[in-house]
Amino acid sequence: MEAYGGSTAIEARLAAISVPVRLVFFTQTFGCDTCLMARQVVDELSCLSEQISVEEYNLVLDKSEVADYRVDRAPAIAIVGIKDIGIRYYGIPAGFEIESMVEGIELVANGAPVLSDENQAILDVLDRDVSLQVFVTPT
Repeated sequence: MEAYGGSTAIEARLAAISVPVRLVFFTQTFGCDTCLMARQVVDELSCLSEQISVEEYNLVLDKSEVADYRVDRAPAIAIVGIKDIGIRYYGIPAGFEIESMVEGIELVANGAPVLSDENQAILDVLDRDVSLQVFVTPT
């Protein structure tokens, strides 16, 4: 994690996780120039906590898992705690983007996002699933 700066803080945060978190990694053999680098980051993160494990699936071959986790491109990382709350990370969680990945891990380890009463009331009236995408870039 030295390449990401603040590695001591990241190590401490991940070492504090007290429940299992799975990083379910989706790759593909051809047409994914960034899959190897993404896998290396996932492996590094898993070494920082005994609670973090890694599972790997092929986007093309493992159709059941692709459907179960609802991913559609690689590299993809499903961050799953005791239950799957739907957090997916696409791309390489490197550089400043590592913060989003660490926050995702902490979020699922804590069980559920903490929302204000006002925001929870808004969500409670939704009558269908909603997909929210957050794009992260250093620029």
